Amino acid sequence: MAFDFVTRSKQVVGLDIGSSTVKMAELRPVRKGGYELVSLGIEDLSPECIVDGVIISKLPVSDAISRIFAQQNVKNKRVATSVSGHSVIVKKIALPTQTQEELSESIRWEAEQYIPFDIADVNLDYEVLGESAATGNLDVLLVAVKKEKITDHTSVISMAGKNPVIVDVDAFALQNAYEVNYKPSTRSTVALLDLGASIMTINIVTGHDFLFTRDVGVGGHQYTDFIQKEFNLSFAQAQALKHGEPADGIQPSEARHIIESVNEIICLEIQKTFDFFKTTTTVERIDRMLVSGGAAHTPGLVETLARKFDIQTEKFDSFKNVTYDSKRFPPSLIANRSPDLAVAVGLALRSAEE
Repeated sequence: MAFDFVTRSKQVVGLDIGSSTVKMAELRPVRKGGYELVSLGIEDLSPECIVDGVIISKLPVSDAISRIFAQQNVKNKRVATSVSGHSVIVKKIALPTQTQEELSESIRWEAEQYIPFDIADVNLDYEVLGESAATGNLDVLLVAVKKEKITDHTSVISMAGKNPVIVDVDAFALQNAYEVNYKPSTRSTVALLDLGASIMTINIVTGHDFLFTRDVGVGGHQYTDFIQKEFNLSFAQAQALKHGEPADGIQPSEARHIIESVNEIICLEIQKTFDFFKTTTTVERIDRMLVSGGAAHTPGLVETLARKFDIQTEKFDSFKNVTYDSKRFPPSLIANRSPDLAVAVGLALRSAEE
């Protein structure tokens, strides 16, 4: 599944601009199917660069993009990126059956009923999912993104001397990576959880079919903030403690109660999402959860989710069906960074899909 809010391009570099890191992935299709990793890179951002999903300091973000491309010797300047958060609306709507031409003319008026923004302030896209067997209506997936959100992302890419040719949505990039790597069964319903620094994206799919998505304002920074306040630590010290390393004489075991409290907040938001999802569908249960994003590395989180929801839960493997040269990309690096790169890999896959 793919949405474009700029233009199309057949060969792109996937660039995931997150609140704490910029992630890059470049892939190419290989003979006999599948994909090969060409390049990858991750650059950290200071916490004040992007706040609540808004790029506050553009130059450091642009510099991080430039460093990744230079360090990895990436020649392709065409970039696919994606957005998430409260400025992004994804909604399934039912419309009377009509031709594609009629829909293209009416969609903007129809969208006004579902979008809580001035229609002049958003870019719209949509995908026809098919005709509902129950009602005979046309099921349409409507996507709207505030123009300023798109400009935020494209401007820092342009400042780095690159060409932003595709702006997608995080949830759909994540689904692209899932479909290629996991070859989903049409009978299995899976929750894809991307836990970034400030936003958790929950995307529910059955096979290749998109069912539901929700962005929640909770993520890895919440662990860090709580630890900082509890122990009066710097951001870097709190990050280390969050990842299971001692900091300023404090042992990870002393911060365990904080980790668990944030885990509970995350579980609560997931439960709310599942409960709402079940009121809108005939799907009875979710069979599996795959957790991606930097916060997926939080000690004990995956185990907590599995126990809380009684669902098979594991970290997302962005390279499960992507080959790579182990001399250039050590397996230990791939294994450690794989959950972080799900969105970037999904964006890079746009190259092969077009």
